[in-house]
Amino acid sequence: MDFTFDDQQLAFRDAIRKFLMVEAAPEWLREIWETHSGRSSELRGKLADQGLTALSVPEEFGGIGQNDLDWILVHQELGYYAIPDSLTDTAYLAVYLLKKMPADLALKRKWLPLIAEGKARVAVAHPQNPLVADAEMADLLLLHHEGEVHALTREQVQLTPNASIDMSRRLFRVEWTPTRETRVCPASPGRDLWDGVLNRGALALAAQLLGLTHRMLDLGVDHAAQRKQFGKPVGSFQAVKHHLADVAVKAEFAEPVIHRAAYAVSQELPDRAAFVSHAKLVAGEAARLAARRSIQVHGAMGYTWEADLQMFVKRAWALDSAYGDSIFHKQRVASLVLGDGAALGPGETFAGRCDRPLKGIHHG
Repeated sequence: MDFTFDDQQLAFRDAIRKFLMVEAAPEWLREIWETHSGRSSELRGKLADQGLTALSVPEEFGGIGQNDLDWILVHQELGYYAIPDSLTDTAYLAVYLLKKMPADLALKRKWLPLIAEGKARVAVAHPQNPLVADAEMADLLLLHHEGEVHALTREQVQLTPNASIDMSRRLFRVEWTPTRETRVCPASPGRDLWDGVLNRGALALAAQLLGLTHRMLDLGVDHAAQRKQFGKPVGSFQAVKHHLADVAVKAEFAEPVIHRAAYAVSQELPDRAAFVSHAKLVAGEAARLAARRSIQVHGAMGYTWEADLQMFVKRAWALDSAYGDSIFHKQRVASLVLGDGAALGPGETFAGRCDRPLKGIHHG
């Protein structure tokens, strides 16, 4: 079995990494944080130029037509650089919803090409998230009502801002009235679509949390190498080494869990919900530990505004509870592990839990 990503996926990841390394310096992120919207149209245009807004859009609508697995490495990079943009909501989650709509739906024909070109922002309101990110800037809002999917413009809703610990996230309470005209998908198929959004939203955040973990670890290591005590870098002391090594171990063990969940979602495996919840749990645990240990290595000054670390710590804390907190995801894992007739053990790990042969992450 080949569990590696293929050369095309890795090359795309490397290209995005190089792009963000240049375009997303911490001092530039701070400037965007302090704007009213917390967003940059210039950045969105550059992300579109890299093909990210078109990644999931079908080719017939001007996109690239890639799947969930192709997003996972991208989301890790978006997390590592704490990109202040609603790219996940628009180009991943909203595209998923729109793709599943009937082929003749005018909404689909209108918005998918605009998303692919980077000319539209879409906010997605899942019932797991009482607050909607970037609703004020959204050209279109896809909203949940008793399992149905409703589509409204910004002018059709009333917004109330809600502060977030992560200043790059603009959150709003959305008040609106569902009507027959705003409904684009009835409850029967709609519930399955919202379940798909939940899995993809939690998966995307798990990957971003892993990227944030690596960034917070890197910042902790860099600070430990530069800061001196008793004439030596603090990173040379055994206790500090152990602190940071614990984070590296958590990240290493979280990565394959997240990649397995991405494969399960892309292949629509029966237990994909539990795999996604497992990924969100281990990613959140790794990110929380990275935040705590990196702040300790910084001598607690890492939480202050002057330190770059605080941007990534606050993003990690905010994402950890979005698309389901730890209690919610533990319950979903428990429903698989503790359920009657649970097929667990080595004999069930691969063949027993899949409805098709497992070919690994590599695909082409």
